[in-house]
Amino acid sequence: MDLKNLSGLQIMQEMLKGNLPMPSMATTIPMSASEVEPGHVTFVVKADERHLNPMGGIHGGFAATVLDTVTGCAIHTLLEAGVGYGTIDLNVKMCRPIPHNQELKAIGKSINLSKNLGISEGQILDDEGRIYAHATATCMIFRNSDH
Repeated sequence: MDLKNLSGLQIMQEMLKGNLPMPSMATTIPMSASEVEPGHVTFVVKADERHLNPMGGIHGGFAATVLDTVTGCAIHTLLEAGVGYGTIDLNVKMCRPIPHNQELKAIGKSINLSKNLGISEGQILDDEGRIYAHATATCMIFRNSDH
């Protein structure tokens, strides 16, 4: 499958179907796409003993990485073939400790997309809708002429 001919939405949909592998970061921080639509993604995530900080809680980098992923992927779903992106700003707010070994939902949603910037937000939630972390992100859009 030639990725340069697929839109961001098509790439994400192929990952969801299992036809393309998730990026290797998804093994370091266990996450998998469960829903992909234009401007919106949902991932299932689970922190485990590999993600502990020195105090025995889940390291904040877990939430930051998950939120960077879903906010970026929400923007990616809106990009045409051959167009890339990179996070230039990620603002994360930790709302409560991420639990050990509990499946959580991470949702990313596009807020605005212009020629050069994409703005999105993300949340990590449990099944009851409690928010564990929230983020806003700004992504630089790399069009073919930008490379």
